[in-house]
Amino acid sequence: MHATGKKKFRLFDAVLAAVCIILVVEAAAPSAAIGNSQYFWWILLLVAFFLPYGLVSAELGTTYTGEGGLFDWVKRAFGRKWGSRVAWYYWVNFALWMASLAVLGTGVVEQAFGITIPLYVALPAQLAFIWIVSYLSNHSVAENAILINIATVFKIIIMVALGVLGIYFAVTHGVANPVESPVDLLPGITGISFIAVIIFNFLGFEVVTTFAGEMENPKKQIPKALLLGGILVAFFYIFASFGIGVAIPVDQINPDSGLLDSFTMFFEGLGISSVFLIIIALMFIYTLVINLLSWALGVNYVAMYAADNSALPKVFGKRKKGTDDIPFGASMVNGVVASILVLIAPVITAVTGNDEMFWSFFALQIITLLTSYIILFPTFLKLRRIDPDAERPFKVGGGPVLLNIITWVPLVLLILSVFFCIAWPEEEGWVVDWTLLAGSVVAFVAGEIIAVFSGRNVKKENENERIAS
Repeated sequence: MHATGKKKFRLFDAVLAAVCIILVVEAAAPSAAIGNSQYFWWILLLVAFFLPYGLVSAELGTTYTGEGGLFDWVKRAFGRKWGSRVAWYYWVNFALWMASLAVLGTGVVEQAFGITIPLYVALPAQLAFIWIVSYLSNHSVAENAILINIATVFKIIIMVALGVLGIYFAVTHGVANPVESPVDLLPGITGISFIAVIIFNFLGFEVVTTFAGEMENPKKQIPKALLLGGILVAFFYIFASFGIGVAIPVDQINPDSGLLDSFTMFFEGLGISSVFLIIIALMFIYTLVINLLSWALGVNYVAMYAADNSALPKVFGKRKKGTDDIPFGASMVNGVVASILVLIAPVITAVTGNDEMFWSFFALQIITLLTSYIILFPTFLKLRRIDPDAERPFKVGGGPVLLNIITWVPLVLLILSVFFCIAWPEEEGWVVDWTLLAGSVVAFVAGEIIAVFSGRNVKKENENERIAS
């Protein structure tokens, strides 16, 4: 737990942190790239995934408070080995995400300033991006609260601007993707691989619960933060995606650069100075850094807690010198792995011919993150069964039928989303991303190896304790 006497995380800070964590600005364009059927998916997934996920996270987060978060809940329900798997997927997604956003950051600068950054400049800039995040994540969430709050304001400005400009542009220039009949809103096979992006857009509630040790009254603040933050996040996502979708033809929306592409088109069409595009780009880059920071503050605590319980390598359990609660080891491993990824990215591009490294890293990150949540919902149901007497300040209401629905429906959606990230149907047949499949297999095998060895380490520790006694 965190030491007493420290600066506390207020409800206002917790709500803004929830928005900052969950609201991922760079995901607005991939969502809009789905086409008009995005509205069907937004509504369906809000009801079938977002609501159950928020309820489950609020109950577990207020019942089992502490920095262990997702790992602690799974370990309580299914044991250390399953906890190890979850902690691994949860952590490795962050390193991949950090690498993807570092690559995206230099692309944003190129797009905003109309320049080409040579590799010998881009790589140091990407490494600097990574290590700034790693440095900041060695400070507590309360110490970083002002940075998180500023980023949240920037995100809101960007998302609202996308929605307002998109609507204005559609009214004055015509709707780019008209809905000619209700059939146009129904999902088709094209773009189904992007459905995982919408689910990804909703994730992060449980990160807020890992801040419990720094809150004044976590059992009251966590449900309020998740409720208020969830409402705001849903509105901003749908508003921004709607703005892009009504203004830009779906076949012209690039998942990598779509956000700045949208602003470029809006500003040029309305005769607005390109200086505003640079301002938006700088705000965007700032949100990338702080979005990673806000996630790191949760992911690193989970990794540290898992290492303390012999579920991840011990390096993840190292604390910042002079503290007992700042996960220095996890921050450093994040930086090292992400640095290796951006350094080998040019090699991957040269070998595979794939020049969309942001999307490649981002897609693999989505797969590993979604995988870490699959066991969350059965965990909720099992803890209800095996630990019925635990005090639950926030308890999901309903009988066995409803509880089973909010457990198994989101789980099936997660599995389908992971599958459609790797293989998806097109009009001419099925498409398989073999590079992404290979990366996923490597990540899963590594997770199994760590789960097995963590179990062996526990057995050795128990045997040593038995001999010593």
